[in-house]
Amino acid sequence: MPRRDDLLEIAAELFAEKGFKNTTVRDIADAAGILSGSLYHHFDSKESMVDEILRTFQEELFAAYDEVIASKDDARTKIERAVRLSFEAIDQHRYEVAIFQNDADHLGGFERFGYLAERNAQSREVWMTLLNEGVKTGALRKDLNVELTYRFIRDTVWVAVRWYRPGGELSHTEVADQYLTILLDGIAQ
Repeated sequence: MPRRDDLLEIAAELFAEKGFKNTTVRDIADAAGILSGSLYHHFDSKESMVDEILRTFQEELFAAYDEVIASKDDARTKIERAVRLSFEAIDQHRYEVAIFQNDADHLGGFERFGYLAERNAQSREVWMTLLNEGVKTGALRKDLNVELTYRFIRDTVWVAVRWYRPGGELSHTEVADQYLTILLDGIAQ
């Protein structure tokens, strides 16, 4: 029988590819090569599975963001580190990022997943803190619309999970480098 971690990996891939709502316990069991009832030896529901997948990933990601904010780095370096962390998350946790991007609104409708809205607010706070610090210290333009910039970064970085593939033509580091060049230096000469 597959180990608990193996089952979570299989479930994460299916949730990312088919969507949480469209993935059944039978789909997960079939992909694992076990009977559906065998999954219940490890998890009481597919909701428990996706909960564990998302909680574990987000705890790790936000701990890393907290380290960036608490660091003594200058504002620009902190922004660069946060963007790099985000692309590293897409590279190393592609399924978890895709699940969050595709299913957070649906899952957020259940009390059990109330923490997803809290994580969204925490993410906004991370970026607003970094951007405001950048404006305050002169690392970023004084006339910068911080709210709009936050939305731009959030949307352009996290949507990359739809096209970026680990092991592809560009590494996550190379993609982050290009994004940072565009974000911090612009595209015009």
